[in-house]
Amino acid sequence: MVKIKKRFVAGAKCPKCQALDSIILFKEHDVETIECVECGYREQQPEAEVASKASGDVIGVFKQ
Repeated sequence: MVKIKKRFVAGAKCPKCQALDSIILFKEHDVETIECVECGYREQQPEAEVASKASGDVIGVFKQ
């Protein structure tokens, strides 16, 4: 069993429920994923798309 490392994103707001500091970021099958711990909202973005949009210290870029 592989344990997935999940990190909270400080200051992030859920696009669905607008809860502050409720977003976790993790990789699932090499796909960067965000999930809201309050309402369960999930969004995924393939690694190639993240790399093309990210610059500097950005972990990932997600549409709202």
